[in-house]
Amino acid sequence: MSDTLATPVCLNSTYWFKDTEELIAYQENKYQSYEYGRYGNPTTKTCEEKIRMLEGGEDCLLSSSGMNAAICMLLALVPANGHIVTTTDCYRRTRQFVQTFMPKMGITCTVLDPSDYDGLEKALNENDCSLYFSESPTNPYLRCVDVERISKLCKPKNCIVCVDGTFATPVNSKALSRGADLVIHSASKYLGGHNDVLAGCIVGDKELVAKCRQFHNIMGGVLDPHAAYLVLRGMKTLSLRVARHNDNAMRLATLLEAHPKIDVVHYPGLPSHPDHEVAKRYMSGFGGVVSFEVKGDLWATAKFIDACNLPYIAPSLGGVESLIEQPTIVSYWDYGAEQRAELGIKDNLVRYACGIEDFEDIASDVLQALEQID
Repeated sequence: MSDTLATPVCLNSTYWFKDTEELIAYQENKYQSYEYGRYGNPTTKTCEEKIRMLEGGEDCLLSSSGMNAAICMLLALVPANGHIVTTTDCYRRTRQFVQTFMPKMGITCTVLDPSDYDGLEKALNENDCSLYFSESPTNPYLRCVDVERISKLCKPKNCIVCVDGTFATPVNSKALSRGADLVIHSASKYLGGHNDVLAGCIVGDKELVAKCRQFHNIMGGVLDPHAAYLVLRGMKTLSLRVARHNDNAMRLATLLEAHPKIDVVHYPGLPSHPDHEVAKRYMSGFGGVVSFEVKGDLWATAKFIDACNLPYIAPSLGGVESLIEQPTIVSYWDYGAEQRAELGIKDNLVRYACGIEDFEDIASDVLQALEQID
C-alpha cells in the first residue's frame, strides 16, 4: 500500500514464497522480502529506517525494549572473557546486568567516573577491552561524556564505543557524528513520546548492527508491529516536543538552583554542572530531565513530592506529561542505605522529567510544593 499517508501496521508472523526459485533468490539477497516475523516486518523496517536517518547511522535494529537493546548489544559484541569499560552513573538495570550477569561469562569490567579519561586510557592499556559503554547524559545525575575524546582513545585499541543516547535524543546530540560506533535508545521515552509503548533500538555501524541483528534473531525480543507504528507516530513530533522539554527543563533548573530549599541541581545546561563544557560542545539542547537534591531527609523530600500536583509520581521520562520520582523509593528501594550510598543515590535526590506543559504551571506547582517543607 504505497499510497497510504500513515505507515500501515503489518500484523503478520509468516511470509510465503511463490516457488523455490523465489525463495533461493531471497536467500541470496536478490529478492527483497521477509521470511518470519522474528527476522523482520515491513512496519518495523520503516521505523528502523527513520531512526537510522535521524541518527545518521548505517543501519538500525529495533527490539522490544531499551533493556533488550542494551543486553542484545552487550551479548552480541562482547566475547566470553572479554573486558568492558563503563561509567559509575548509569541506569540501574544496565549496571545490574553488567556487574551481575556478565561475570558468569568471564567478562570483567572497569567502572569509571564519566570524566575520568586518564582512567579510560589506563584501562585500555591494561586490558583487552572489547567495548566502552556509557549513557550521555547519564541517569540520574546527567553526566555527559566527551564522545570525540573517548573515540580517539578507543579506536586504536579496537574497542567499540557505544553511547546510550536516550536522554539526549537524536535532536539534541548525535554521538555517531562524534566518533561513536553505536548509539542505543530506549524508544519508550522521547522517540515514542507518549508513555504508551515499549521499544528499544541499536543504530550505527552496519557490521556491528548486523552482529546484533544475528543475535537478536536467536534471542527474540521482537518489537510488535503496532508498537513500531506508535514509535513512528511519536517521531513525527519529536523535534517539536524535545524543544519544549529542553526549554522547560532549563528554566526549571535555573529556578531551582536559586531556591533556598534546594541543595544542588544536576543539569548539564547549568554552568555549575561538572560536564557543562562538554555538553555545550556536543548538545544543541540539554534535555528534559532535571535532578536535584532537596534540603532535608528522605521524608522531607517525600513531602515535597507528595505536595506536587502537576507531575505524576512515576518512573520513566520522555512523555508529554511531567513525571517525578525519588530514586531511593522507586529504582533503588530494594537496596540498603549503604549500597545506595556507594552508588551515590541520596535519599533527598529527586528526578523531575519535564513534560510539555506551560512552564508557568510547572514553576508555580514546584514552588508551592517547596513551601510545604518545614
